[in-house]
Formats: sequence, structure tokens, C-alpha cells
Amino acid sequence: MGDRPHAGDVTSVGTSPVHPGMSAASGSAVTGNPATDFSLALLSALVRNGVRDLVVSPGSRSQALALAAAELERSGSARLHVRIDERSGGFLALGLARETGAPAVVVTTSGTATANLHPAVLEAHEAGIPLIIVTGDRPEELRGIRSNQTTQQDGLYASAVHWSDDVDAPTGEPGEADRASALGAAAVRAAVGAETADPGPVHLNIAFREPLSVAVPPLPEPLHGTLPAVAGPAALGRDIVSVDGGRKTVVVAGADAGPAAEEFARDAGFPLLAEVSSGAHFGPNLVVSYRELLHEDAFGGAVERAIVFGHPTLSREVPALLTRDDVEVVVVAPTGAQAYNPGHRARIVGGVRAAETIDVRSPEVRGWVGRWVFASRRIAELAEREADPAAVAPDVEKARSFNPADALAFASAELAAIRAPITRALLAEAVWRYTWPHDRLVLGASRLIRDVDRIVPGKKIAVHANRGLAGIDGTIATATGIALASQAAARGAGTPSGVTRVLLGDLALLHDVGSLLMGAGEARPHVQVIVGNDGGGTIFDGLEVAATASSDAFDRVLYTPQGVDISALAHAYGWHHTVVRTKGELDQALSAPPAGTSIVEVPLPR
Repeated sequence: MGDRPHAGDVTSVGTSPVHPGMSAASGSAVTGNPATDFSLALLSALVRNGVRDLVVSPGSRSQALALAAAELERSGSARLHVRIDERSGGFLALGLARETGAPAVVVTTSGTATANLHPAVLEAHEAGIPLIIVTGDRPEELRGIRSNQTTQQDGLYASAVHWSDDVDAPTGEPGEADRASALGAAAVRAAVGAETADPGPVHLNIAFREPLSVAVPPLPEPLHGTLPAVAGPAALGRDIVSVDGGRKTVVVAGADAGPAAEEFARDAGFPLLAEVSSGAHFGPNLVVSYRELLHEDAFGGAVERAIVFGHPTLSREVPALLTRDDVEVVVVAPTGAQAYNPGHRARIVGGVRAAETIDVRSPEVRGWVGRWVFASRRIAELAEREADPAAVAPDVEKARSFNPADALAFASAELAAIRAPITRALLAEAVWRYTWPHDRLVLGASRLIRDVDRIVPGKKIAVHANRGLAGIDGTIATATGIALASQAAARGAGTPSGVTRVLLGDLALLHDVGSLLMGAGEARPHVQVIVGNDGGGTIFDGLEVAATASSDAFDRVLYTPQGVDISALAHAYGWHHTVVRTKGELDQALSAPPAGTSIVEVPLPR
């Protein structure tokens, strides 16, 4: 929590021309309505400091903010997204910010609307995603007297926000627009971690008195701005360290580790144990079958040091490795006040580099990393056969043969492969195979993300997943935000925009079903949602208690069976829907997704 910023404490980036009725300091139109003038000054300042996306949920107390956002969209200053459900709006903003790296702004009215943002705020806090939450509120005289739609909004998100301010209702005093501009600049700097290297959500709770708004005069031209840079790791007291090759070392890359993990592993000649949502699941040192090898004495048992990037969440084997007394653990955390440290004894650093003494061509280095990589490939070959039992190498000689029996045998084998039933492993492999560098892949917190992590080979593609708290909520909304941002950027650059694919389970879809709604005037991005429908939460079948609990009780409170007609649901929200049951149907659906929004339903056995 921070004190209210003053105009002299911050500097807005960018300027805009002044015209009659405009404040020279803030670029805010002077309408005579304090709520409108303050709102336009604040949102304009956010845009001039690098914000591009505004998400609005309708409401009375926040109407001045909403109308100011509409004018910023009309003038070409910002992209506006409207969602009637604040929880969907919060996760939409999370997806926009996750893809762009810039804070997205969420505007809501007072009351329960503000609480519906809490799940997205928590995920943003744990994942270090910049968000700016702007909530309308009642003025001081209406608080604490049970006034309608009024609750304790100041401090609502507690320590989950990295900075907050409870802003008194604007009154139209001289200099108020300047204070609004300063507040906007401070909010952006706090959200990106410009001084703290600790990006995350911030909260501006703004009181408004009636009259709550008037018409917003047009801006003369678009506003533009530059985002402040994130502070370096020195702001957190973390050093950049050199790592030598004296110990048997592995590099672990968890969620959001980024390509730096792969680059370091390659430079140092260390095996790379990269989760699929790490952004580092590629390269010559990648060890896909790291779970299996960590159980082996010759591999996991021989590890003496682990260098950790990002937030590992997809296996039990990695935390077990990092809590061993005989393993030195170095965690690379250039940003974020919190750092992953399951054993409470890791050395937290701001960055690592390979020591010049390491010779990646030496027999020792090549032998260590080569053993991991080749053993992993052998395990992966077995997993590939499990994923697609019908996938055998085509008999080229029979294909070329003029013998009718050979031709028939070849055709029968091809047909059998096309008609093969879909397993979870086959689904995971197919979605990965059909995703290209210009696409986006979003993995929900379902059983399927672990299937993908276990089997897919290395490929440098953009993968997103909400692994800060690994909740199933908001997956569709997050993916929609990622799609909107990535496809807008591609159009601006004149490059292929691709499709955003979402792989999730049926419960994750149903938990966020409201995010399928896109109202009139809202852009429908190219999104393909692939739902592995096994009728409930089969991820819980892996719990130890599943072997001893009553099956009726287990199904009632954990598996939670469902029989929703997903086709009817899709059509109600205007999404294209198809059901696929064979490998051939799946390949066709993934290779040629329809334009706009679509759902591919894949029935799976429990």
C-alpha cells in the first residue's frame, strides 16, 4: 500500500496538442463536471504512459470512466473491450497484459463488481502480470451507512496489489487534472515495477459524487505513449552470477521462464528440464522425459546442482529434486519480490551466465548433457507409440508396388490410422504439432497440460498458461485477451496473425462459460477452443485418496460428473462447434480452423 502520489513525484510520457477547453498539463477536456474531467485526465495519462488496452464492465458509479474510455477508443488512442461480467473482464485484461507486457486497465463500478476481479488480481500478483484496477466508489459521506452498492473497497485486495490509492471524490478544484495525470503515471510505473522490479496489479479506488458524468468532448487526435522500463534485478538486491562447470548441473525452467533458460543451458552445456509453459521448451539440450529420468540414480540421483528459471508447477519430481540436501539450488529471479524456493534454502540471484572456463565441446560436458538427451528421446519414442498406436512408419515398398494385395494392405493401414480413436496423449501431440510460431497456444489448468508436458518435442512457439495459482477460472477470457493482443500486433506489423488455440478440460470450459459472450461491437478474434470432454474432473483420479475413498463420495465432491450439451452452449453464444472422435477428424479440425471463434469437442474416456 502506498501514499497518494503528488504531481511533482512522477512525469507523464508523451504530449498532445492543446485546444480550447483542454488542460495544458493533462490534455483533459474541461467540461465543468468533476467526475468526467478527472476520469478523462486519468485515463489519458495512462495511455500517455504506454497503456493500450482498456476493459470496461458497465455500471453507474463508474460511468464517467467508461465514457472517457469510449472517447479514447473513438480517437484511436486505445483499444476498448466491454464485458458485462467483471470476472471475465479481469481475466481478459490479464490475457492482454500477459501477451503485450503492458498493463491493461480494468474499470468497474462499486459493490460486488469489485470483488469479481479478485481471482484475476490474485493470478496477476502471483505471476507478476501488470494490471491496473480502477474501481468507482461512493464518496466518504456515503460509506459506512449501508448506502446502496457500497462496501469497503479501499484495501479490498490487500497484499495482492503492489500499490493502491483511495482517491477522494473530485470537486473541480484547480490543479485536479494535474493530480489525475500524476496518479495515472504513478499507477503505470508501479504496475510495471519501474522502481521495484516487482510488476503486478495496482488498485485505484476513485470516489465520485453526483452528477456522475456529462458528455465527453472529442479529443483532437490520438494520444500515444511509451511504457516505462522495468527496473533491473539490482532493485531487489540480486546479483548476476557466473556459474562454473564443476558440478553436475541441470537447468529447470518453469512457467514464464522465457528463452533465457534455453540460452543459458546451451551456453553452459547443461541438460534443460523445461516445462511446456516455460517459453524454453526447445533447443538441443531439451530433456522432455525429465520426470522419468529424475527417478533414475544415474540421472536424477547424480544431480549436484540445479539452476531454476520461472515457476515450476507441473511435476512432483522437480520440487523433490530441489529439496534434497545434496543438491545446490540457484533460483534466477530478475523480477518479483517473491521467488520460487521450495526447500527454503535456494540462493536467489538476478541472473546467471556461463563461466568462460566451461568448454561445451569437452567430452565431460557433452557426455553429461548427451546422456540426458538421448535417454529422453528413447522414452519419448515409447510415449509416441502410446499416443498414436496406429502410427507406424508407412511401408514405402508396398506403396510403390504394382501388386494389388500390397496396394490394398497399404490403403488399409492408412485408413486404420485415420480412424484411430483419440487418446489424451494423441490429442496433446496433435494440438502441439498443428501450432506454429505465429500462433498462440493457451493451456488450461486441466489434466491435459500435464499430458502435453510429458510427451511433446521441443518447438519454439508462444505458449501461455495461468500457472501463478494454477486455477481453472478465467481460461477462456485469458485466451481471448491473448488472441486480441497478438492478432492486433500482427495486423499492425503486416505479419501473419495465426490462431490462438486453447486446450482445456470440460470443467475449465464450464467454469468460464460466461467468457464465451462477446457483445455487439466487440471484436471476435481467431480462437479455437479444444475441449477434452471426459465428463468431469479426471485430474482428481490421480490423487492418492482415489484408491481408498468411496467411489460415490469421490465422484460427488471431486470428479463432479457433468453432462452439459456443449454444442447447444456453443451455438447459444455464437461459437462454431464440432465434435471429433478419430485421429482423421482431429487432424482436419486442427489444420483448418474456421474463422472467428470455434469449439472442438473431443470426447475422452475417464
